[in-house]
Amino acid sequence: MSRVARPSNHWNTVAVLSLLLLLVSSLSAEELKPLQPFIDAASKGDIIIPPAGVYAGPVIIDEAITLDGKNGVTIDGGGKGSVIYLDTDGASVRNLHIINSGESHNDIDSAVQVRGNFNVIKDNVIEGTLFGIDLGQAENNIIRRNKISSKKIEIGMRGDAIRLWYSFNNKIIDNEITNSRDFVVWYSGDNVIRGNSVSGGRYSLHFMYSKFNIVEDNHFFNNNTGIFLMYSDGLQIRNNYIASATGAAGVGIGFKETSDITIENNQILYCATGMYIDVSPYDPDSTNLMKNNLIAFNGIAVRFLNDWKGNQFFENKFKGNISQVVVSGGGSANRNDWQGNYWDDYEGFDLDRDGTGDTPYELYAYADRLWMDVPRAQFFMGSIFLEVIDFLERLAPFSEPKLLLRDQAPQLAESTT
Repeated sequence: MSRVARPSNHWNTVAVLSLLLLLVSSLSAEELKPLQPFIDAASKGDIIIPPAGVYAGPVIIDEAITLDGKNGVTIDGGGKGSVIYLDTDGASVRNLHIINSGESHNDIDSAVQVRGNFNVIKDNVIEGTLFGIDLGQAENNIIRRNKISSKKIEIGMRGDAIRLWYSFNNKIIDNEITNSRDFVVWYSGDNVIRGNSVSGGRYSLHFMYSKFNIVEDNHFFNNNTGIFLMYSDGLQIRNNYIASATGAAGVGIGFKETSDITIENNQILYCATGMYIDVSPYDPDSTNLMKNNLIAFNGIAVRFLNDWKGNQFFENKFKGNISQVVVSGGGSANRNDWQGNYWDDYEGFDLDRDGTGDTPYELYAYADRLWMDVPRAQFFMGSIFLEVIDFLERLAPFSEPKLLLRDQAPQLAESTT
């Protein structure tokens, strides 16, 4: 007689647990236990550690308390509004899993909306929210070691991972941002943005009308654009790694009508354009300093929108770029100051062995460059077809070439960066 095998108790238990997990995951935020009563019962200075579990948002914090999830608490916004509203000074929100905000750009539906000063938001995991952390008229806050990603929708419809609006003296440190839209700083000054990693977005970092910020030791890669400055003077941008900005804009670092900036010790690699300069510096009595950067393996290393002046390029390393410097509109970049840069296409000698070329590095533009006159031809940059055309126009140009730049003391060693 054949017997029908019965499932073991072990597999029965697994099936029951799986069913329970499915039921819990299908609960709406209204059916979850709200976290707000824990907050309402707290007094100023209290540390709130809820039992591990999934709780319903929103959460409104209007006292200087500490909410610590101990990495076991999830707050689900239920797809409406922001998940946490931080409307106080001196509070701390940490070690939480924050999910499922609303979808309103007008209301800036976020994981955490900050409307106070001297708060700390750290070590949280933020997923499936429209905006991540939004600071509005907020000062002296610390945003640290958070992992942030947006809703899984088209990139232009996502919110910003971190957004500063009219916010000053904040520290944005060691956050990991993936698959969001932008990291934006608007009308905000004297902030420190350090040690963050941003990938899979549109703008790694975008400034508008924001002065005197520091951007250092960040890792920006596989975004449409690296760092872009618009009307934002006095910034210090140093020691950042910016790679693979190959979108429609495709710029590693770009600046428009921006003055008194220092771009130093950065690596700008594998971008469509390494640096893009548009009417900068805007203040005629100011300069922009680009020093000791590695600008390598880009389509264009430095692109000027027009014939402009006031930029200083000192001791940078230009290596492996298809084109070193381009000026749109047939202008020249020679009104800027080029000194002591390394150029991998320098055709000179160092007979006295002092590390400096015996003759200047000179770069010329030829009037009949097809890829400059026909923008769509840029798609074929680096191809055999355009390289042959470029060779022929250099061999027998139709008109005398224009001097784009002259570096009087080109460096022959690659040790500048």
